[in-house]
Amino acid sequence: MTITELNNLSKEQLVQELSKCCGSRTWVNKMTEVFPVMDYDELVDRADEKWVECKEEDWLEAFSHHPKIGDINSLKEKFASTAQWASGEQSGMQSADENIIHALADANADYEKKFGFIFIVCATGKSASQMLELLEIRMKNERDYELRVAAAEQAKITKLRLEKLIS
Repeated sequence: MTITELNNLSKEQLVQELSKCCGSRTWVNKMTEVFPVMDYDELVDRADEKWVECKEEDWLEAFSHHPKIGDINSLKEKFASTAQWASGEQSGMQSADENIIHALADANADYEKKFGFIFIVCATGKSASQMLELLEIRMKNERDYELRVAAAEQAKITKLRLEKLIS
């Protein structure tokens, strides 16, 4: 899709496409107000601007639209509309050692119990062991700080997905 095609979508179609990039309804609604955009750079700038305007509940809603790192079953079922993108983003899991996969599953459960939301990381280009290392490091954070780290990771994921949308 081109920027021109994106600009010419109906509001309903635009909501559908933007929802593939970020699961926060507030962010999506804020984004529909910025159209038309001149180019990809403006689209990304506006996306970042609107993400910063969001609140904790909006961030948590966006996080809930991601499968847990390595959770192939949820990729296929619950997240069918973005499964192809998420699978590519988590491609580092495909060659992961069985022990790393189990360690990630356990660490994911501990993370979610501690913080109340799933571990969000921009997984593109990261191996499973790198993601596990990041998860273990971030487990040391206080919740408020970790929420902001996760929100920043969500912003990176959104940017990558906007790029995929406009390719």
